[in-house]
Amino acid sequence: MNTKELNLNPGNTLLDIRNISVDYYAANGTVHALTDVSITLERGQILGLAGESGSGKSTLAYAITRLLRPPAEIIAGKLLYYPRPGDEEDKGKLKGSSRANARITTTLKNAVPGEATEAVDILQFNPAELREFRWNELSIVFQSAMNALNPVINIGTQITDVLRTHQPHMGPDSRRRRAIELLRLVGIAPDRIRSYPHELSGGMRQRAIIAIALALLPELIIMDEPTTALDVVVQREILMEIMELREKLNFSVIFITHDLSLLLELADKIAIMYAGRIVEMATCRELRQQPRHPYSYGLLNSFPTLRGPRRRMTGIPGSPPDLRDIPPGCAFHPRCPMAFEICNTNLPTLLPSTPGTPGTPGQLVACHLYDPRFNAAGVPTNHDFAAKYDATYEVMQGTRKVQ
Repeated sequence: MNTKELNLNPGNTLLDIRNISVDYYAANGTVHALTDVSITLERGQILGLAGESGSGKSTLAYAITRLLRPPAEIIAGKLLYYPRPGDEEDKGKLKGSSRANARITTTLKNAVPGEATEAVDILQFNPAELREFRWNELSIVFQSAMNALNPVINIGTQITDVLRTHQPHMGPDSRRRRAIELLRLVGIAPDRIRSYPHELSGGMRQRAIIAIALALLPELIIMDEPTTALDVVVQREILMEIMELREKLNFSVIFITHDLSLLLELADKIAIMYAGRIVEMATCRELRQQPRHPYSYGLLNSFPTLRGPRRRMTGIPGSPPDLRDIPPGCAFHPRCPMAFEICNTNLPTLLPSTPGTPGTPGQLVACHLYDPRFNAAGVPTNHDFAAKYDATYEVMQGTRKVQ
């Protein structure tokens, strides 16, 4: 896939993920967790990654942050990061000279030939550069974040530890003031700075983790299932907090979840992942109105809606494939109610679902249904998807009754 097609404003690009592939080497076979994944993230944008468990979402997050450990290995691709041009001096004053020095050092040492001078490849960072890059430019809110806090250290100390490590010029009083400021920013009272994790509710612990992630005002925050195990009311509060903070601080977010309904309320752009590949890329509005990939439609219709006509939830038949032995052709074809012969043998590529104008590709989908060489019946609609899924559901129900 040509990642530049996804970047409508090249001067506004923050992260350009190009053809990343990740394998896990196991005794019983190689797990192909990511295959040829390409995404462009713009400044201030919230990118949602959705898909079932095992689709490669978290692996992509760990690849971006260089947190993958053996037996995992990034076997191909580039992770091009674009520091904000012309802000080294200002941000050096705001956050200390270490950030500016880190940017200058990484840009000079890792400039990519043929790219803009600001582009650096994260995969080429040495350990010292990587240490400077993390938290200063990029931070992550891990899955099960409520358990990520150290239970024997109060939250104030956990915030100031980050500041002391990455901003050694800051004195104890400055670090404490900054910690209080961060807690206020995420809606936690300053007197909670001495509280231990067990003294906080689930929502407050989640906010504390977000405060730590924001400590050095990074350009990009990766959030891996940040609302897992929270009730829906607290989930909404956390999501509103994230959106407000994004408006104030203008950072970018990669938000990972299996809950597509959540992303429809939060993200600017959504990438649907299946079996280690991106099968659809669209804006929230496009995906809500007309999902193009049969898998996207199945995800979108696996939860009840509060508005519109009532409909039967049929779910997606079958289970995700074993990534050690991915089916030939389209990996979704064994479960797809719309599959036809070519799907069993030919791997679809991510292309515009309808003819677009140059620079505005619209929805991108990896599906043979949108290739006129293989499908002359025209572009499928929601009605077509619903009819096929309903028919599959009826067959499954009939089989169960016979059994």
